[in-house]
Amino acid sequence: MIITSRFFNRSELIGFIALAVVLVVILPLSLDVFRLNLVAKYLTYAFVAIGLVLCWGYGGILSLGQGVFFGLGGYCMAMFLKLEASSVENTKIQSTPGIPDFMDWNQITSLPLFWQPFHSLTFTIAAIILVPGLFALIIGTAMFKRRVGGTYFAIITQAVAAILTILIVGQQGYTGGINGMTDLRTLKGWDIRPDHAKIILYFVEVVLLFVCIGIAQFIRLTKLGRILVAMREQEDRVRFSGYSVANFKIFAFCMAAVFAAIGGAMFALNVGFMSPSFVGIVPSIEMVIYTAVGGRMSIFGAVWGSLLVNFAKTSLSESFPQLWLFGLGALFIAVVLAFPNGLSGIWQDYVQPRIDRLLASRKSKPKNGWSDDSVADGAPAE
Repeated sequence: MIITSRFFNRSELIGFIALAVVLVVILPLSLDVFRLNLVAKYLTYAFVAIGLVLCWGYGGILSLGQGVFFGLGGYCMAMFLKLEASSVENTKIQSTPGIPDFMDWNQITSLPLFWQPFHSLTFTIAAIILVPGLFALIIGTAMFKRRVGGTYFAIITQAVAAILTILIVGQQGYTGGINGMTDLRTLKGWDIRPDHAKIILYFVEVVLLFVCIGIAQFIRLTKLGRILVAMREQEDRVRFSGYSVANFKIFAFCMAAVFAAIGGAMFALNVGFMSPSFVGIVPSIEMVIYTAVGGRMSIFGAVWGSLLVNFAKTSLSESFPQLWLFGLGALFIAVVLAFPNGLSGIWQDYVQPRIDRLLASRKSKPKNGWSDDSVADGAPAE
């Protein structure tokens, strides 16, 4: 098959089909709307994990600040939704009708200038892509052009996450502060709160996820993907070959930022709020753990890692809320020590070889009990 040789190998094709069946058929048919909406929340982190596969897995750039871009995308979408929910009719009891409630609480009497464009959905969608992308471009250019990488870059991204969190909390009148942006109701007049809307948003998110998977897979299979891997293994050799290592790093970092921002925007739509608790250092580290558990070299593994770790987080935190963080740390240590390639490594090392041997044995098994070189009774030998 062409799709097997040109875009997916056999193992990846199996992973693609399995993921599609689980997300499109099994989960919608077996879960109620509340649990399905939880899965949609988990999938928003899968966008971040896919970006980290490109950035960290293939490019060797460990970013501990992906929550920044997740938050930027989420806040862009939340600003549009909040403006729509803050119509004059809905806010007529405020001192200043027509502006978000947290602005009225902070004695702001008119909508700030930078909020004005978010009345447009088209501008909002463009901002979800461009704002995080441009922010990543600025950070990446400042760092990679000066050959800052490795541990230093990871620490700097953590610092950026902390700074943005402090900024969002401190500017309460413009961002909603520690409470974030809540009471998000409609998208162009369409109520996003009922059960049927949650189901539609789930399938929209699944489609976007597979689009991002396709983009990431395309990048991985091109010359650009091979250069990213070479850059991760022998950066100086790639540089001496005449390639601009900084530009490739910037590209990978910006793509990871855009993927994370799409996840953040879908989070705001599915959950109905956005707060700085999803921007800081802790959520950014958790996003790296999702990728590590799934396999930082596997696009599909990163998606499975996001689903499984978040499912475990929900299940264990409901029963043992004080022990979950210890469990998360133990899980990360176990993956690093025992299975450095994550779930995808377990599949490739233990499951896939058995499947290959089983398929090979079935192909070599003679039909009707005859060996390949045997001659049927009465048939002339050639």
